[in-house]
Amino acid sequence: MNRLLLSLVAAAAAVGGVAFWQADRLSSAGGDAKGAAAIGEKPTLALLTSLPIMFGERFGLDGGAGGLSAALAGDYELRSIAVTDAASLQPFHLLLMAHPRAQPAEALVDLDNWVRGGGRLLLLADPRLDWDSDRPIGDKLRPPPDFADTGLLAHWGLTLAGPSADGPVSVDADGLPIVVSSPGQLSARNRRCAIAAGGLIARCQVGEGDVTVIADADFINVSGAGALDGPTDRNLELVTRELARLAR
Repeated sequence: MNRLLLSLVAAAAAVGGVAFWQADRLSSAGGDAKGAAAIGEKPTLALLTSLPIMFGERFGLDGGAGGLSAALAGDYELRSIAVTDAASLQPFHLLLMAHPRAQPAEALVDLDNWVRGGGRLLLLADPRLDWDSDRPIGDKLRPPPDFADTGLLAHWGLTLAGPSADGPVSVDADGLPIVVSSPGQLSARNRRCAIAAGGLIARCQVGEGDVTVIADADFINVSGAGALDGPTDRNLELVTRELARLAR
């Protein structure tokens, strides 16, 4: 059995049901992924998230919070997925995982293979999420309190620690002033990964593909009730900039 698969099975075995339930729900709302890959003039961006970005917390079609989906909609055709298995990833070249729920072990192996085959991934991995939720603690659809690192980052040569600060803090993300909240600290064990912004960002070459990891997800919550306090007018630019870099 694949060595990565062996290391992930125990940690991820309990989460498959939630992911696949959400996949069915999002598929009916967002359309067929294979058809989406060929739509129109805009490139297609796959989105996997536990956060209310495209949909509200009750999965209504009235839009989500945070402002990110509106910022991305001008440049991409957004298509939601809820599991990183081979069938879900196959139509796409570019994937945004914004504080995802833990994926089944086999799906993480598929994600690793997809990246190594040329896929481009932007992963927001928050070690302590400060984003408020209306769902009660214990609800399986409430965003997880932290990024469930079940071994994939280590497989790519990264370590995520943190949080490195409590609450909102201003940082310089390669010349871009943004506000994050309780961010993590990334470090690399090999030369395939470059660390930037004081450990907030890691950019890695993985096989034929590329991965950018940002050790915070709260920074995308810039509009609506419960939005992040501070001068956040440049925050979403970090996402759009990194996606543009990955898509080249």
